[in-house]
Amino acid sequence: MQDTKALQVAVVGTGYVGLGTAIMLAYLGHQVVGLDVDQEKVEMLQRGELPIYEPHLDQLLQDSSSRLRWTTDYASAIPNADVIFICVGTPPLPGGQPNLAYVADAAQSIAQNLNGKLQVVVNKSTVPVGTGDWVARLIEEYAIDYHANRYLVVSNPEFLREGTALGDSLYPDRIVLGSDSPAGIDRLVELYQPLLDQQFEAPAYVPRPDGYTTPQLVTTSLSSAEMIKYAANAFLALKISFANEIAGLCECVDADIQEVTRGIGYDQRIGPQFLSAGAGWGGSCFGKDTAALISIGREYGYTMPILTAAVEVNQRQRQVVISKLQQHLHRLKGKRVAVLGMAFKPNTDDLRDAPAHDCIARLADLGVQVVAHDPVAMPRARQEWGHLRYQEAASAAEAMRGADAVIIMTEWDEYRQIDWSSAPRGMRNSLVIDTRHVVPDNCTMGVVERIGRRLTDPLAMQVPA
Repeated sequence: MQDTKALQVAVVGTGYVGLGTAIMLAYLGHQVVGLDVDQEKVEMLQRGELPIYEPHLDQLLQDSSSRLRWTTDYASAIPNADVIFICVGTPPLPGGQPNLAYVADAAQSIAQNLNGKLQVVVNKSTVPVGTGDWVARLIEEYAIDYHANRYLVVSNPEFLREGTALGDSLYPDRIVLGSDSPAGIDRLVELYQPLLDQQFEAPAYVPRPDGYTTPQLVTTSLSSAEMIKYAANAFLALKISFANEIAGLCECVDADIQEVTRGIGYDQRIGPQFLSAGAGWGGSCFGKDTAALISIGREYGYTMPILTAAVEVNQRQRQVVISKLQQHLHRLKGKRVAVLGMAFKPNTDDLRDAPAHDCIARLADLGVQVVAHDPVAMPRARQEWGHLRYQEAASAAEAMRGADAVIIMTEWDEYRQIDWSSAPRGMRNSLVIDTRHVVPDNCTMGVVERIGRRLTDPLAMQVPA
């Protein structure tokens, strides 16, 4: 479909990163094999079904299907590949350091199936500094016929945001390539040339942004590329925790956090993004990556107090939600509370480290009857949150019916479209804890508690059902 020199690509791991990488590269014209050890997931993909939710990914899959195949067999995916991506999970261990067992398994299986031609192994997974060298040693150890100048390792960290992953993939700010081998960098530049030149037909459902030109190509050493990924995520986590810490002080002095962040966000040195105060950050990256950086520092006897404080503020922010509820309802045992939003952010079904999880768990421990709703993530929650005590609601309205309070934990557009001037009428008490600034400022029904903002008129409390 695209006018590019087609390379043979293998992508090991079909999670959020691996799937997006495989489908995007196939759309750009490369021949791609997606590999996963999970037979059930591979069979789903072979039927054209996605195991995750990401806006428009199903359409891009359909448009790219002629250049895609899926397998569990390394022997059928690796030998012919020019570029091999490692996109497996690196979940945190109890001490904060990432678990590299899946990376090791993938590297060993890849090494055993290399065929002697120039092949580039790409670390796309988020891994600690030094992992690239470690993967190179694994390849040297396990390759049947090792070739020092033909099996090359490149670090190519991803900077995708779940919910906008396709736009981030097709129109990136930068492409980071780290390697000690110029030939490895050259092969990845060849692979990404359609992105670097933006010489591909933009899909109608993910149009090229107005004013967008081309991404910045950043070439570095292996270790610098690995550190770039961690440093980027840690800095974004810092911004969110900073906004949350200022929000708490805003409540003390009767200032408005949204006015404050708007005022400082116009400063080009700061910028407006990632300054939204709320229930704190979640997902698979920020918590894991900050913990990994702190753990790496600990290995070298180097303390990281700023990052440590950011993590502490984030954990405290989750308790703030419960504290606000207790201030109004006092005794929570026996109360009915609706939780709107379960995914850690909108436009995804990813539940990893979602603030809603901790909220539901704490409410249940306090004897609250929790009724939860999410437009997308409830099926996944049935699989992953079986240890929590809550009831599902088919809609936001059903969740709110008869509730003593509602807590908004995810800023889905569906919740923004609710008529908040009338919706609380069906509640036992019209109390809304809005952690994501979803309820409009002009709402006059009931009490709306926000993070870092003035409380609405409490005289509207106790609206009869």
